[in-house]
Amino acid sequence: MNCSEKDVLIIKDLSFCYPGSNRWVLDGVNLNIKRGERLALIGSSGSGKSTIAKVLLKIIPPRSLCRGKIFVDGQDLMKLEFKDLEKLRGELVGLVFQDPGTRLNPLMTIGAHLVDTLWAHEPHQSSIWIKVRAKELLEKVGINIDRFDAYPHELSGGMRQRVAIALAIALNPPLIIADEPTSSLDVTIANQIMRELRILCDELGSSLLLISHDLALAYRWSNRIAILDDGRIVEEKSNDQLFSNPTSLLAKKLVGALKAREDVTVTLKLQQDVILEVDRLRCWHSISSLPWQLKWIKTIDEVSFALKCAETLGVVGVSGCGKSTLCRALLGLIPIRGGEVKLLGKNLAHLNKKDLKIIRQSVQMVFQDPFTSLNPRMTVLEAVSDPLLIHGLAKKTSVKHQVKSLLEQVGLTPAEGFQERFPHQLSGGQQQRVAIARALALNPKVLICDESVSMLDAEIQADILNLLSSLQAKLGLSIIFITHDLSIASSFCHRVIVLDHGKIVEEGRADLIIGNPQAPLTKELVSVSPKINL
Repeated sequence: MNCSEKDVLIIKDLSFCYPGSNRWVLDGVNLNIKRGERLALIGSSGSGKSTIAKVLLKIIPPRSLCRGKIFVDGQDLMKLEFKDLEKLRGELVGLVFQDPGTRLNPLMTIGAHLVDTLWAHEPHQSSIWIKVRAKELLEKVGINIDRFDAYPHELSGGMRQRVAIALAIALNPPLIIADEPTSSLDVTIANQIMRELRILCDELGSSLLLISHDLALAYRWSNRIAILDDGRIVEEKSNDQLFSNPTSLLAKKLVGALKAREDVTVTLKLQQDVILEVDRLRCWHSISSLPWQLKWIKTIDEVSFALKCAETLGVVGVSGCGKSTLCRALLGLIPIRGGEVKLLGKNLAHLNKKDLKIIRQSVQMVFQDPFTSLNPRMTVLEAVSDPLLIHGLAKKTSVKHQVKSLLEQVGLTPAEGFQERFPHQLSGGQQQRVAIARALALNPKVLICDESVSMLDAEIQADILNLLSSLQAKLGLSIIFITHDLSIASSFCHRVIVLDHGKIVEEGRADLIIGNPQAPLTKELVSVSPKINL
């Protein structure tokens, strides 16, 4: 089989099965990417998206079953020997991972990462050339060369992702794979990263395979979209054709979920009772060890707001604006430097330890990554029953019945089919439902959701948001919904506050804010939010 000069990637009848399994994760996949083209591969969790990237880079477990044909820039990957894999990974295919923080060596500087990669592929070059080239790469991705000797933990999430891009383009590969490259970033940084990636691909003439669960992101940054469902490509069209006339069942569901997210109007009638009051809250951190030269980082600075019963309040802002610090302060996990937090009319600072423990049951949290928030060694039954037993709200003899009721409440039915599973045996959406059930175990009045749908695909996002809405209506929950995605906040929340450098710069009804933003940051968030005129 000959690879056309216009085709950088050809995948023909690719099937793949992990060792010890009888299920084909990929089943007859066919895909072509032309030179300079940007193709987005979209699918639900478990559809096989990331497996395609692993097969292309030959990072698959021993004894896996793999059949079919793969050509990259004319080379048959299925016939590559082990000694040729180093050339494949970097020279033929560059990879940008989802979470660069877990892929970068914490003991190596970012400069050392680049030098190490260049030395491995360009051993004939001088050390001066290698170092100059490494610094050029940093500048290409927008990182000042003064950070050459910085370690990964000294960089923000966006900067670490830029380092990952620099590593991916270091050897000018004809194909770059970006596997969920922005799912852990706020929308402004995600927009910057995708713009940089597009510009660099255009400069190098490289093709881009963008693996994502975000249909709006795919529409904005790709030329063509392929939908993967249960290991098969079920639809492949240009962006406009897919959104105007989806034909496969999954494509219709994904486009429908996006429409629902963008068009839904909040109609819940709010009660007027205030359940949580925050008055001039300050969370300042000293950055000086000398008492006579105090310098402060004002992470949260004079923030005031009120949360009503059965209301959803969105807290929106870019990375580092203070969103997560606000969460921790409300939960009492970090000290505050001034101001008041009143829950159910009681000032938390004035309560003794016993009363504080009781009242804190009224505020529970759902985290961003459901997998890391669940103990991998605890079953679903143990995870959900744990808070009940700790707070003395159930006995071991009766807790199983209470857990069953909680699991059914969050849509995990029949509950008996989930109670003995471990987190790794659940999908991302199921893991988040378990996390919500655990949060509801203490019968809270306020639920804090910290980026709780940002790592889920569009279809699962819609399911979780619908679940939260139904629980709110049924239980009278008040929700603080922390997000970097203004489009989700505008459709799901009654009111929104926009944080910038620890201060509220805009506050109001969600639909009015996105329709007529006033603050410069809000205008920027609206402008960079991936949107489609459906």
